[in-house]
Amino acid sequence: MILAAAAALVTAVTTAPAGAVPAGAPAGGGPSPAACAHRVNDTARKLVECVRTEDLWRHMRAFQAIADAHPGADGHPSRNSGEPGYKASVDYVAKLMRQSGYDVTIQTYKFFYFAFTSTPTFREVSPTAHDYTVVTDWNPGQSTGSASAALQPAGGIVIPPTPTPSSTSGCTAADFTGFTAGRVALVQRGGCNYGVKVQNAQAAGASGVIVFNEGNPGRTDVVNGSLVDANGNRIVPTIPVVFTSFATGNDLYTQYQQAAKNGTAPPVMGIDIKAKVDPNADDYNVIAESKGGDPNHVVVVDAHLDAIYGAGMLDNASGSATILNIAQLMHKVTPRNKLRFIWFGGEELGELGSSYYVGNLAPADLAKIGYDLDADVTATPNYDVGVLDPAGVDLFTRTVSEQFPPQVYEPSKIARDLGVQYFDSIGKKHIFFSPVGTDAEQFNLAGVPASGVLTGQDCCKLQSDVDLFGGYTGNFEGKIPSTDGGCVDNPFRWCDNLSNNDPRVMTFMSRGFANMVGTMAFDTRVLSGPANPRVHAAAPPSSHSRGAPVR
Repeated sequence: MILAAAAALVTAVTTAPAGAVPAGAPAGGGPSPAACAHRVNDTARKLVECVRTEDLWRHMRAFQAIADAHPGADGHPSRNSGEPGYKASVDYVAKLMRQSGYDVTIQTYKFFYFAFTSTPTFREVSPTAHDYTVVTDWNPGQSTGSASAALQPAGGIVIPPTPTPSSTSGCTAADFTGFTAGRVALVQRGGCNYGVKVQNAQAAGASGVIVFNEGNPGRTDVVNGSLVDANGNRIVPTIPVVFTSFATGNDLYTQYQQAAKNGTAPPVMGIDIKAKVDPNADDYNVIAESKGGDPNHVVVVDAHLDAIYGAGMLDNASGSATILNIAQLMHKVTPRNKLRFIWFGGEELGELGSSYYVGNLAPADLAKIGYDLDADVTATPNYDVGVLDPAGVDLFTRTVSEQFPPQVYEPSKIARDLGVQYFDSIGKKHIFFSPVGTDAEQFNLAGVPASGVLTGQDCCKLQSDVDLFGGYTGNFEGKIPSTDGGCVDNPFRWCDNLSNNDPRVMTFMSRGFANMVGTMAFDTRVLSGPANPRVHAAAPPSSHSRGAPVR
């Protein structure tokens, strides 16, 4: 349980703390870029008024140039983990942070790399030729291989579907009794992991697998499934796997049944999925520490540096540029608390970098981290003004899906309210988003209070958001509500480029984040106050990581 004094701390800082930005700041004018670069920006006011669009955008152009110069496995501009564009992004950030006087290390860890090397294809060859559009009509499973063969349904398909899930199609070897080797298996969602269905199909000699949605309410759209076995372990089948909608699966099943009834040939399907797989690829976190500041009281300021599909300029070159600009502006500052700026890898693959970082800290070193501030997407054109709060709703589901250790909730309000205070001062409303899906989640799970900023994506803006922030509802396909990721989180669109960012939004969101960083760098009531159960002030200084290879 949170100490009663912690609640008092929250109340105490709802008024403007020392150095925080007053209402209306920053106004026009302000110091010149040269003045900002050379003075000591040791208050939130000084820091915020020096956050400038042109500096943020300079980093954004650099990240886009890096992506353009380093195509990924599919030949498109990329800053995905495991690809040259990501490593070049790491080197870019590390170089600038060293030049600014920070102590920089690059932490290396291993991860499972999978990338399509060309756009996958799925078509009905005969009796009616039809090409299915990737993402819109189907999604490729993480698999490799080609197939051109007749279709054959597995056992256990339930059509018409029941009101609630009931299909177990493909979940046992018996569902493939009488299956003709070499054919493409058609299986229905339900009853077991997708990978189990595929393993059973492959064991029966299938040359490919089509998994279609079950058809019950809420289970009709195009599926985008993960291939794991019965124990939840990742598999990469060597036959191609297609995920599609109930409508497509039902159509193919009906065609097969009609052909069997008429004594004609079944539908012939063509699938081609090419990919590069490396189960032991390198990924990197960039860690840059201020030379000054109490090493027993650390504020982590983070953003994820990786993309998910392509250049990743909104998600998350924008947040990476935000914290890079703030770090450069603070290069002459000696903070009260040590600042640790981290650019994490692998966030889009499941918060891999932050999970590795937090999981490899010695307990004494983890206890010295008093706060985390996360910038994850700061420039969405059709934006929300999101402020991270462990009690907030998830961006995608708009529900509270995760509970965190009780000690994170009240202290997390401190920086949260600093963000709100700034946005109120410039006439912007706000919404509280959960850290779920951001690197701040890993710190909250470890008991570290956290906040940050998030402007959302084009996937999931609701009418209630429009009422707060303007703009428009909709996602890439115009479906509301939807969790399909819109432009940013879907492959084969390559649309998250520089043009997918709004410099005006990026500027005011970065200033709001700077208000958090500039204040928490000197905070004594949270990081070193008696109400903070994480404080171990008597612990001797030590390295911030354990067992993490550094290069």
